[in-house]
Amino acid sequence: MFDLDRWQEIFSSIRSNVLRTVLSGFTVALGLFIFIVLFGIGKGLQNAFSEGFAGDAKNLIIISTGKATLAYKGLQSDRNVTMNNADYDFLVNADKKKAGPSSPRYSANLMVKYGKESGLYQINGAEPGEQVIENRKVIDGRYLTSMDLTRKLNVAVIGRMVQRDLIKNGSPIGKELDINGTMYKVIGVFSDDGGDRDERHITVPITTLQQMKKGSDTVNIAYITYNDKLTPDQAIKYGDELQDKLKSRKNVSPDDENGVRVWNNAKNMNDTFTFMAVLTAIVGFIGLGTLLAGIIGISNIMVYIVKERTKEIGVRKAIGAKPRGIVALIVQESVVITVISGFVGVGVGILTLNLLGDSLEEFFIKNPGVGWGTVFMAFIALIFSGLIAGFVPAYRASRIKPIEALRTE
Repeated sequence: MFDLDRWQEIFSSIRSNVLRTVLSGFTVALGLFIFIVLFGIGKGLQNAFSEGFAGDAKNLIIISTGKATLAYKGLQSDRNVTMNNADYDFLVNADKKKAGPSSPRYSANLMVKYGKESGLYQINGAEPGEQVIENRKVIDGRYLTSMDLTRKLNVAVIGRMVQRDLIKNGSPIGKELDINGTMYKVIGVFSDDGGDRDERHITVPITTLQQMKKGSDTVNIAYITYNDKLTPDQAIKYGDELQDKLKSRKNVSPDDENGVRVWNNAKNMNDTFTFMAVLTAIVGFIGLGTLLAGIIGISNIMVYIVKERTKEIGVRKAIGAKPRGIVALIVQESVVITVISGFVGVGVGILTLNLLGDSLEEFFIKNPGVGWGTVFMAFIALIFSGLIAGFVPAYRASRIKPIEALRTE
């Protein structure tokens, strides 16, 4: 394997047949390039889908109401179904063992002023559980507490972008915002993985905002997390149970899909990961197909190389070369060409993915790339395929009798 003369002979053969070497290596490099790019794009799709779930708690169920589309129990269709505080409490207490941190939400787009600065922002009336649900990090001050709700205090937790827009100098803690004509004291600032849009929200106690709206007890949305110990199937069943119970409570037909709506992260993640598994399998199948095409290509070329060197092999055998040495020489040449071509294919593939970067985000492909484990496995496959590609024709050549090889034109 480490015979210097043999290696010199291999590289001499490669240098004397540059075109042949390039053609044989091109199929391998192209195959591995396509393999790396396809896997990288597949990984980019996974990143984009995973990020889509990063903005909120992963174990989240969102319940909202709309217009009932079916008549039921004497009630007409096309009627508005609304949710209130009592309905929210009913949902949270429906099965306490399965429920985790939760929060109702009552939202309104209101004008907010601070000094000479002003803007229209989404004001969310909520409970302390919203911080867990939205995956928010308090970067200054504090979040809401149960006491803020009980006392219906005029306090607000603002997003990082709200601070940047309105309160440009100094800490915002303790400063007062004019929200639709009512003054609210800023008690905290949060950052949100959901991005700038979510960081332009302002959270106040839901009891305070409902009071501002002339004593309304309306709840737009119920955010309920489920126990982490639940399996995906159990979490999906829990969401369905909540939907059925609220439909029954609000006299909505079990077949009505719009009166009570449920968005269950367990179901969506299950569907998404199933889709990603199928997509990964398809990408893997196509990628392996391109590798196989490269292997077949170099195998065919090695057959040609061996045929071209048949007379040379006959001379070697005539002067005493052993079949094992002939096989080793041709196999090593095949592996060298395969590995060098593989390095080129991997290098160009990784460079292409780096150049693409996040330019494909509009196509739901974010930060495409491949792990070193995938690259390593591809190289192992290449080396193995190089051995096979060289061994089969080399073994046949080593079985040729010297006199027959010397007669070959």
